[in-house]
Amino acid sequence: MPETHRRTDRLPGTRYGSRPTMKDVAARAGVGLKTVSRVVNGEPGVTPETERRVQEAIEALGFRRNDSARVLRKGRTASIGLVLEDLADPFYGPLSRAVEEVARAHGALLINGSSAEDADREQELVLALCARRVDGLVVIPAGDDHRYLEPELKAGVATVFVDRPAGRIDADVVLSDNYGGARDGVAHLIAHGHRRIGFIGDMPRIHTAAERLRGYRTALEDAGIPVAESWMSLGVTDPERVRRAAEEMLSGPDPVTAIFTGNNRVTVTVIRVLAEHARRVALVGFDDIELADLLRPGVTVVAQDAAALGRTAAERLFRQLDGTLLRPGRIELPTRLVTRGSGELPPAD
Repeated sequence: MPETHRRTDRLPGTRYGSRPTMKDVAARAGVGLKTVSRVVNGEPGVTPETERRVQEAIEALGFRRNDSARVLRKGRTASIGLVLEDLADPFYGPLSRAVEEVARAHGALLINGSSAEDADREQELVLALCARRVDGLVVIPAGDDHRYLEPELKAGVATVFVDRPAGRIDADVVLSDNYGGARDGVAHLIAHGHRRIGFIGDMPRIHTAAERLRGYRTALEDAGIPVAESWMSLGVTDPERVRRAAEEMLSGPDPVTAIFTGNNRVTVTVIRVLAEHARRVALVGFDDIELADLLRPGVTVVAQDAAALGRTAAERLFRQLDGTLLRPGRIELPTRLVTRGSGELPPAD
């Protein structure tokens, strides 16, 4: 088909390489621009027949409303940003979905990104979202100094931190009871006869890791059990590092008889190590993991409600936006001990 013939087949009023506008819709439907605006924005004052013609024109042209002008008029983008630690971590799946559901219920779009546990990357992402004029932010912080956000907070960007508190600023935060959950998990192992209990956790600078270590130490101290430094290992959750820590705890003249793991990634690696180990070792992990109930024995865990964390944080964010939440607060959600067998094994010696 000749090029000239293809060009004459274009819909009247549209331009090659550009999106159809309300003017294009008005021309096709044979109505005024204000009428199209009323239909697009769901405003009254349009007869059913006229609305039908406009809708047919919208569908034929593939018109989509451009919200840029509405943003300039109202100062709101109807979008919020979510900054996670790691999008690939299963823990953040239900958290992210809960935030998205609350945002959708408020007619807002969710934009998310991952800091990869890098404070500089977190700051870059947060400021990039602010530059795109998001109305609010839900942040799982990687850094411990959030003073860079002060100008944005003063400018009215609603912000809630979740899973970990903000550093060096007063900001809304929603947490799990990391200390209490870890204390309960270790106390459970002690109640089943264990006195040599190892702890393998995340980086000690991370709030959740530090709180879970504190809970571990408290449970042992409350039971009158001296805490040996060789029983504790904190660092990156890289499988090689975790494997090395577990094997060291399981060897020597006085090996541990139980291990408490500080998060889901650590738990998975320790399960693999224990599967290769001849001696039976009890295990309690912080965070639930997929298929934990299908292993033999099933994995006993301290479960936190990731969806509740996300939902609570998002709801507080929208309360900030509608003016019903005026002061930053701290909410701590309870954890739950789920017994499945691995944490109920008695000491092998």
